[in-house]
Amino acid sequence: MLNYLWAGMILTGIIFGAFNGKMPQITNAALDSAKDAVSLCITMIGVMSFWTGIMEIASRAGIIGAASVKLRPVIRFLFPEIPEGHKANEHISTNFIANFLGLGWAATPAGLKAMEELEKLEDDRRIGKISGPARKKAVASNEMCDFLIINISSLQLIPVNVIAYRSQYGSVNPAAVVGAGILATAVSTGAAVIFCRIMGGRQRAGK
Repeated sequence: MLNYLWAGMILTGIIFGAFNGKMPQITNAALDSAKDAVSLCITMIGVMSFWTGIMEIASRAGIIGAASVKLRPVIRFLFPEIPEGHKANEHISTNFIANFLGLGWAATPAGLKAMEELEKLEDDRRIGKISGPARKKAVASNEMCDFLIINISSLQLIPVNVIAYRSQYGSVNPAAVVGAGILATAVSTGAAVIFCRIMGGRQRAGK
């Protein structure tokens, strides 16, 4: 759907420019945008490499593991049906920590691993290896849905992506959005948690 939407917008702009004699401006804008895109990609690769490396160092130094221990009560509250000591808890914690720092790229691998572990947990429930409510094979588990919703809402203490974008485009104070970012993502994450708890309560009540 998005492909059709973007293609339609591009074609509409080109046709409008052609009828109004602005094709040279459109050509120049396309070339300038391509140059800016390459420059932005180079900037973001540097930022991504730096923070991903920091996360790897923190992981090997045991900092991520220590932070994961501190997050256990939070993970337990958000995902009460995941058994203690399950591998999914560790990957969820790593994903949350990366999101706190605004590192969407570093959060993605941990998020994928968390989903894989949650799928294994659901398979164990289906065969009766682990007790708990199981859903059909083609249906995501409650934990998968909750994790996806909370991950998308993504509480961020340091919005590294936005700061990098603002710096790339000449902002006088790129970090000025930190306060607003914390407030906005705190509200979105709070709404996500409330929604997950309400829906989970309704499902349990329905059973």
